[in-house]
Amino acid sequence: MFTMTSTEELNKKLRTLDAEFDREMRARGFDPTQTENVALPSHLAALYAEREKIKSEIDDLESESP
Repeated sequence: MFTMTSTEELNKKLRTLDAEFDREMRARGFDPTQTENVALPSHLAALYAEREKIKSEIDDLESESP
């Protein structure tokens, strides 16, 4: 049960970061689908890194659950 709550919280945080990242990308004239192909300004790079970290945590939690 604890893992489920942690996973749900991480998914919620990830959705929030995804929305913020998308808004910030568009505000700066970037296409969010091109993330892997552009050099990101520091703020966007930090958001991207945080998203990837949370995705990794979710994957770890899901692989540990039965």
